Amino acid sequence: PAKRGKKHEADTRTYQPQTTKISMPRFIALLFALRLATVSSSTSSPPVPVSSPFVFDIANQRPVSFRSGPFKAVLSKWENARDLALLEQSVEDHNAEIVATAPDVVSAVTSRRLIVLPLDERFDPPAGMFSHGHVQTGDKMSLPACFWQAIQKKVAEVPWLFEVSRVDGVTGTRAVMPIGQEDAGLERVCGGAIDFRSPSNYVFLPRWMMLALALKPRDVVDVRLIEDVPPGSAVRLRPHRSEFLQISNHQAVLETELKHYSALTRGSTIPFDYMGKRYHFDVVDLRSSPRGEKVPMAKVQDCDLAAEFTKAKDQMKAKDKKK
Repeated sequence: PAKRGKKHEADTRTYQPQTTKISMPRFIALLFALRLATVSSSTSSPPVPVSSPFVFDIANQRPVSFRSGPFKAVLSKWENARDLALLEQSVEDHNAEIVATAPDVVSAVTSRRLIVLPLDERFDPPAGMFSHGHVQTGDKMSLPACFWQAIQKKVAEVPWLFEVSRVDGVTGTRAVMPIGQEDAGLERVCGGAIDFRSPSNYVFLPRWMMLALALKPRDVVDVRLIEDVPPGSAVRLRPHRSEFLQISNHQAVLETELKHYSALTRGSTIPFDYMGKRYHFDVVDLRSSPRGEKVPMAKVQDCDLAAEFTKAKDQMKAKDKKK
């Protein structure tokens, strides 16, 4: 019996519950996690529901400020990052579907759904290159590397043109135009490429192109390589300021600056720089070659293009005021 008691005592010691020691750093981390969960469930405002996973509304982004405490600041930053990650994942999934359902290798790389960001001077090519100094006064955009593969696989002829289009139910609401500029209501524009080094789900557009489509940063658009744009034969432009027409050699200036555009889109407003000043022009009319038909888009690179001006916009406004 004594032996059985010792064994029973040993068994009891074996199955006695053991206490776990928690180190101070782990204890602080647990408290932080509990506090974060409490703040998330009680004080954070839920994001405004949207009809599409591709819509990223900058107005729904939470302000990050440590004035309300470090926990709320970290939570706001995490929620903002989550919203952007969901947008990127939606675009990634859509592009993966394009690749998976493409009938051939070429079709898999000629179009993408992309998130828009503004092109800036960081994309300016080195001095000596043709587009240097014309990041905002040209039609060049920064595209993902897949479009360079598309050009190679299709053996596309220059100029390489890409159509950027809004998508119903996907692209966000049209942006509010700056003071003095009207929304042209365009749904698509076309242009060339400044490089092919943007991240796989992004496209960087010059400011005039974003205004033409009324886009906001992180709106979602469709981009595709196009080869059916006809060569242009004539273009009619409306300068915003009559001051440009007073330049003695304004026609020569126009011809020089148009070389930085591979194509034009009717209804868009394009900028030129001359003598330290920026001038804007509405593309009022476009005609194709050789029949002179009215077209929404036309190539202007390597084309014999006749350009003419209509009455300047400021003169039209002055005339309306007199009436």
